[in-house]
Amino acid sequence: MTAQIINIVSAVEMRNYRIQLTFDDGTQQCVDFKPFLTKAVHPDIRAYLDPQRFSTFRIEYGELVWGEYDFCFPMMDLYCNQIEKNAIFDTAA
Repeated sequence: MTAQIINIVSAVEMRNYRIQLTFDDGTQQCVDFKPFLTKAVHPDIRAYLDPQRFSTFRIEYGELVWGEYDFCFPMMDLYCNQIEKNAIFDTAA
């Protein structure tokens, strides 16, 4: 048995750092990125708290990305709407 490859086919920005994602199997998720962004310590990630910068996402090869892959998320985390579950945050002071 081969694993099914899931791709994002549509991404629509909603309010307050949420993006409505539609996957090629018809599944939809409204993913809230604000908790991830506000807990991030790295300034390159926190920079995406700027609403204009956050809005620069795009779909590339079925994945949701910002910048030159400044950050992206594992597809299954987006598909299951669990981006924080496996996130690693820099806790260094």
